[in-house]
Order: sequence, then structure tokens, then C-alpha cells
Amino acid sequence: MHDPQSNGETTTSTVEHPLVPQIRAALHRVDDPEIRRPITDLGMVDDIEVDVTGRVRVRILLTVAGCPLRDTLNRDVTAAVLAVPGASAVNVELDVMSDEQRAALRELLKGGQDEREIPFARPDSLTQVIAVASGKGGVGKSSITVNLARALAAHGRTVGVLDADIYGHSVPAMLGVADSRPTAVEDMIMPVPTNGLKVISIGMLKPRRDQVVAWRGPILDRALTQMLADVYWGDLDFLLLDLPPGTGDVAISLGQKLPSAEVLVVTTPQAAAAEVAERAGTMASMLNQRVIGVVENMSHLVTTCPHCGEVHTHHIFGTGGGAEVARVLSTRLGYPVSLLAQIPLDPELRASGDAGVPLVDTGPDQPAAGALNSLADTLIKRGRGLRGRQLGLTPAGR
Repeated sequence: MHDPQSNGETTTSTVEHPLVPQIRAALHRVDDPEIRRPITDLGMVDDIEVDVTGRVRVRILLTVAGCPLRDTLNRDVTAAVLAVPGASAVNVELDVMSDEQRAALRELLKGGQDEREIPFARPDSLTQVIAVASGKGGVGKSSITVNLARALAAHGRTVGVLDADIYGHSVPAMLGVADSRPTAVEDMIMPVPTNGLKVISIGMLKPRRDQVVAWRGPILDRALTQMLADVYWGDLDFLLLDLPPGTGDVAISLGQKLPSAEVLVVTTPQAAAAEVAERAGTMASMLNQRVIGVVENMSHLVTTCPHCGEVHTHHIFGTGGGAEVARVLSTRLGYPVSLLAQIPLDPELRASGDAGVPLVDTGPDQPAAGALNSLADTLIKRGRGLRGRQLGLTPAGR
């Protein structure tokens, strides 16, 4: 087209198809399955074309070539476009971001934060960080963590799970993602999404699932920093940390990195487990972390007698351990520490963990699942006060 006021130069104008704005609006409702933000906001929608018959071509830019959820993204984009009236067919082309585009995405996600800053350590963080601790192994701490995380998510909360049990990382297997690997965008790591949770574990960062982790203090500390600072967690209501048993390097490092974290102590009813569980609570207090309560796992076993038909309760591991831990910690720490839950011994809880699907999902009517859902409800209702939190305030001099 020739414009008489353009000094003789010829210009060409391209008219956008009327469906393009509707398609872009539909794609705005498609979240990246790892980052959990609209793909339009992330710069992933590179091009949209519509021909005269309503056939649509959409070009989507993946963060990396080996994106593990590319099929999910392809399916979600296809469904969103086909839902637009007038779109007769869709062809989704998947390409990869350039280095510059990935760098821009990284800056967008970081939001101007300093390098290697732990977002949950900021005084203005709204995420409730709960470290699930135990004095000894074998008390079901990881089972409690994954089921509690799913129960919180089922209540509509956004939940992240960090498997900080460096040597005994079992969270990925219990959530069915033992063979999954996180995606890296530049030097930022995307947590693995699974069933409404965001999960990261040292087990996901190993080259092979069967590789043994044999690290000592300084390397452990760097690994924890990487999982807290280099992982893009997004906005979380809760971050659950599955701590290793005992009071070693990891518990101390996390206490220093997350001084405002709260601690949930897991024990069994037996006296030997209760005594060492008290030490885990005491260690938290030494690191200025608040103990929010005690969970007694394997509290009792309920069976129906095949002879008389009556229901019997068996205390396989004794009684009173959880209540005793709560009593001792209340006296020792100087504030009330409650026994928040007693989880019955349930073979299904073990079986569901081995199958990679938490019991609160597979058997919500089971007594153990009911106790875990009640625990989640208690944690949600308690909210988060300012007591014990470091507010980042400096007293002004006169």
C-alpha cells in the first residue's frame, strides 16, 4: 500500500486475525506445570497464527529442550485453544528459549532478589515453614511429612516439601517421583510438581537413584542452601521440611538458615523414642525455633476380633510417649507444647508410602488418614503469630 505522505516509501501492514486476542486470553489460563504461572506471563507464547478456516498454529517456547512436562503443556495448550469458539484445529509447535530469553525469565522469577537469598528467611515472608523432626529414625517422620503435605494441599493450601534427610531421602519414593529430575533454568531449579505439591530432594539431584550420598558438614551446608535459595518455590502457604533424625549438622544448618521456622516433633509411644524426641525439641529451642507441637505416631492398633467380633485396641509400642514429650518440652521451653495428634498404627499407611501415593489420598476414610487431616486442619486454624519470629527490626538510638 502506498501512502502519499510517506516520502514515496512503501509500507506493509499486517491485520491480526480476530481470534488471536481470544486465543491469547485462553492461553493466559494455562499455567506452566512446573512454575505454576501463566505461560503468557512467562514469555512462553512466541507466536499465534490463524488461517481463514480457523486452523490455529501456536508456537510455545520451553525453558529447556528436555522439559519433562512437555506433553502436559502440549495437551493443556491444545485444550485451551480448541475451547475458543471458531478455532477448528490447533497445531502446537514446541521450541526452546534462547539464552537471553531464559535469562529474562530468571530475572522475572527472581523478582529482583539478591543472589542465593533464602526467601523464607526474609522478615516479610508469609510462608509457614514447619520442620518435621524426630530424635531417632523409624518413627514414621517421612510418612507424617508427605501425608500432612497432601492434607494441607487438599485444604486448598499451596505446599512445598523439602526432603532435607540427606542420607535417608525417602520423600520422592513416597510421593511416586523417585525417578523424576528437576528442570534447571539458568542456575535456578524448578521443584518437581506432583499431585498439587512442589517437591525437591537431594535424591532428585543425584545422577542415579542408587548413588550413595557421602557428604560431610560444608558440602551438606551448600546442598541445603541450594535447595532453599536456588529452587524457585513461588508463593507457598506452607513449606514442610523432612529433617534427618537426631540433632546433627543438617538440623543445625537449617536452624541457622531458617531461624523463624517452627518445629513439629514426631515420636512413638515408647519411652525410648520419647526420650530422644525431647532432645530434638530442645535443639530447636537452642536454635531459636519454636516447637509448635508433638505428633505421636503408631499410637495404637485397632483390630476386629475374628472370634467375638468386638473391636480391640492394642498398644503395641506402649502408651503415653507423646504426652510425656509434650509435658517435658512445655516445662523445659517455658511455653505450652501440645500433643497435636495421635496417629494409629495402620498397615495401609506403610503400603501407601511404598506405592508412592499418600494414605490421605488413597484411603481418606482410614483412621490414620482422619487423624492426619485433623492435624492439617489444626495447623491451618492456628495461623501464624509474631511470637518467636525475627522481624528484622533494629532499635533506634536516642
